[in-house]
Amino acid sequence: MNMKTEYAGLTLRNPLIVGSSGLTNQAKRNKAHEEAGAGAVVLKSLFEEQIEMQSGTLVHASDFPEAADYVASYVKANQLEKYIALIEETKALCHIPVIASINCCRAGTWVEYASRLEKAGADALELNVFYLHTDPNDTRSGDVTDLYTTILRGVKKAVSIPVIMKIGKNFSNIPALVSRLKAAGADGVVLFNRYYQPDIDINRQQIVSGKVFSSHSDLSDTLRWTALTAGKVQGISVASSTGVHDGEDVVKCLLAGASAVQLCSTVYMHGPEIIPQMLTRLEEWMMQNKYLSLKEFIGKLSFAGTGNPSFYERAQFMKYFSDPEHTND
Repeated sequence: MNMKTEYAGLTLRNPLIVGSSGLTNQAKRNKAHEEAGAGAVVLKSLFEEQIEMQSGTLVHASDFPEAADYVASYVKANQLEKYIALIEETKALCHIPVIASINCCRAGTWVEYASRLEKAGADALELNVFYLHTDPNDTRSGDVTDLYTTILRGVKKAVSIPVIMKIGKNFSNIPALVSRLKAAGADGVVLFNRYYQPDIDINRQQIVSGKVFSSHSDLSDTLRWTALTAGKVQGISVASSTGVHDGEDVVKCLLAGASAVQLCSTVYMHGPEIIPQMLTRLEEWMMQNKYLSLKEFIGKLSFAGTGNPSFYERAQFMKYFSDPEHTND
């Protein structure tokens, strides 16, 4: 079976990518993912908020306000050097593509950082832009999309490696956003980023962390928007993420139009050994359906590929319950 796939200008030996997380924060762990069969790894993100918080804490503790710029610059440079070392160490051990990741919420020094990460040997760069628009007095809804495209254009001018945008699902028109990102130079998109999940402890009456890992039930949104995006926006790679837990989920994402899938929660829960299990299931399914390569079926059930694209539209929810066949379920 030919498991190779083309993703954002990269050739992967198979579509399974270990996503950015604590799973990918050490070179030896990334080597273990490669040995388990992963097609690529996305390194744990370089977090803008974390760096700003660290530098802010040090500046606040200082009695010399004039030292603020120096302290902030030092903290950023130190974190960047550590990240560059992670790239170099992983590249020295691994032969699969190594994708660097920056988690940011504003345009700025990340353009310079991106160039340094490319020089360190990163094969591609994933930009995880997070900005939650919550100001009730700000009606400029386009600002968030503008932020994405501004950061993307700046980074694209600074690097020659592929740039991938990882986005959340809290947008009203995801294909339109992806179309704008493509026009701004994005080589690929990841659907979706899983944000921090808050919860409330009613006994302590405190805000606490909610569910950390995704579940199979999260896959439905991922499949819908993968199929709609891949079917409506041509010329940009789509990777499915969130809710991918086994080999059958991988097959579903590929049929929907993804050229790659990102794994995180399932690797946390089951270890790297889940990767060969997923590849085996994919290969078994391909044999059963007489496919010799991924190219033969990727996107077969995307919005453009399926004979009935309305299955991905919200109206189907009403049709389901109006169908006598389901009324007694």
